[in-house]
Amino acid sequence: MSLQVANGKKLYIQEVAPRDGFQNEMQFIDTDQKIALVDRLSDAGYAKIEVTSFTSPKAIPALRDAEEVMHRIRRNPDVVYTVLVPNVRGAERAMECKVDEINLVMSASETHNRANLRMTRAQSLAQLADVIASVSSERVAINVSLSTVFGCPMEGDIDPYQVFELVGRFATLGAHGVTLCDTTGMAYPSQVARIAREARKLFPKLALTLHFHDTRGMALANTLAALDEGIERFDASLGGLGGCPYAPGASGNACTEDLVHMLNLMGYDTGIREQELLDIASGLPGLIGHELPGHLNKAGLRSRLHSVPTRC
Repeated sequence: MSLQVANGKKLYIQEVAPRDGFQNEMQFIDTDQKIALVDRLSDAGYAKIEVTSFTSPKAIPALRDAEEVMHRIRRNPDVVYTVLVPNVRGAERAMECKVDEINLVMSASETHNRANLRMTRAQSLAQLADVIASVSSERVAINVSLSTVFGCPMEGDIDPYQVFELVGRFATLGAHGVTLCDTTGMAYPSQVARIAREARKLFPKLALTLHFHDTRGMALANTLAALDEGIERFDASLGGLGGCPYAPGASGNACTEDLVHMLNLMGYDTGIREQELLDIASGLPGLIGHELPGHLNKAGLRSRLHSVPTRC
């Protein structure tokens, strides 16, 4: 893997903590606190924020306030506000809130799709095709997130060409973007490079996003591999918050502040102000009631200097 010279190349950092992170928390996050967090994130320089999910409140009670949150956040015109939508009813609710983008989810793994969504992949394809058709007359972007692209904890490796077949189906249906998700942190750099390279070659008109987990400590290395293949869009989660309850062993997402710190040092233009991000991240443990795995919030910026220690 060769590390490219960034020369200020623009990257698009997409925050998923308010949805992907909060949906797994046992403690309900107060609606006003969610809104305040999204408003602060909106001013931090992100390209996109995944705000909430229009899934049934019975299925995800942690996000039962989706409408109120979307109606009350302060919109920054430079930010895309996206939401997870599972079905046509969810799409109708999202349209009433005038979202910028809907994010549809299914798995590249048959076993994980059945565990997570209680449907076969064929059933998910049919349901999501109905969702896309239902919003075809709306001015809304459509993104599809494919889970377990880089490996399934029940099935093992996933044939990349099964992934590309699914991406092709959604491209034909009218999706504007696709996110390739490392749901359980099974990805490794050379694998990421191969899949990213082929995906860009096969689907040059799609906005491709990479979504990594740091389960095995490889999220930043995988990001570098994707960058070398021309990927410009990355999901990340404040503090490394998040995971998947239907994917054994899946810990948190790539940590936003750790990722941004690395990319900014390398000369990329993330648009995100690191200190502002750290200030927001420092309040997250108090909000959710537990510590988070991110490194930067513990160690501080590389530019942070210390006094000479005194001898004992």
